[in-house]
This record gives sequence, structure tokens and C-alpha cells, in this order.
Amino acid sequence: MRVAYQYKLRPNKQQIEFLENWLDWLRDQYNCRLNERFNWYEQNRISINYCPLICHVPQLKDNPDYYSKKKDLINTKELFSEYKSISFRSNSWSW
Repeated sequence: MRVAYQYKLRPNKQQIEFLENWLDWLRDQYNCRLNERFNWYEQNRISINYCPLICHVPQLKDNPDYYSKKKDLINTKELFSEYKSISFRSNSWSW
């Protein structure tokens, strides 16, 4: 008894081009957000080579959390027109 079905995608050339662009844009977004997290870490880390009794801890900058990145995504869609074609809902495809 077969419970699940597998369907193969057979996109045409226009759809292949759209999907490749889509993946490039998402990859750029991911790398940009990851870079922001690394930069935040580098700016806020404290090198501890010894254990002083009194330690100056600088004020931490804003942590790039989920909600700040979500706002950035909305701003990105407003600033760059190519990102408007990307929908982040799983069931909406616009060919």
C-alpha cells in the first residue's frame, strides 16, 4: 500500500531561470544575515585571558534576533524590486 506520492518537477526554461534567480536572492539574504550575526559577535565579544576581580564589560549592541531580521526582510522587499516576487509562504507560487 502506497501512502505518499512523489512528483518530479519538470519546469520549463522560464521557470528554471526564475528558480535559479530566486535561490540566488535567498542565498544572498542568508549570507547577509549570517554576516550581521558574525559582526555582532565580533563587536561584542570580550577576550578573557585572565580572571580579574573587576572587569569592565562594554554595553552590548542590539542582538540581531528573529524579529529584527523579519523587519529587515520587509525593508528589503520595499527597497529592491526583485525581492517582491519572492513569497515566503510555502504554497504560493507565481509563475
